[in-house]
Amino acid sequence: MYICVCHAVTEKDIKQAVRKGVSSISRLSELTMLGTQCGCCTEYANQVLHQCSDKS
Repeated sequence: MYICVCHAVTEKDIKQAVRKGVSSISRLSELTMLGTQCGCCTEYANQVLHQCSDKS
């Protein structure tokens, strides 16, 4: 599922980032550009990030 349509960032991309040690939305944004265009995805991306972090 696409989380950030502007930069084509998927839930799978976020899960991979978490496996690589990403634990903040700002770091995720640096790596994927998520939330840097319209910003509509940031809140949901943060939820996904934390859900994935809790599982690892």
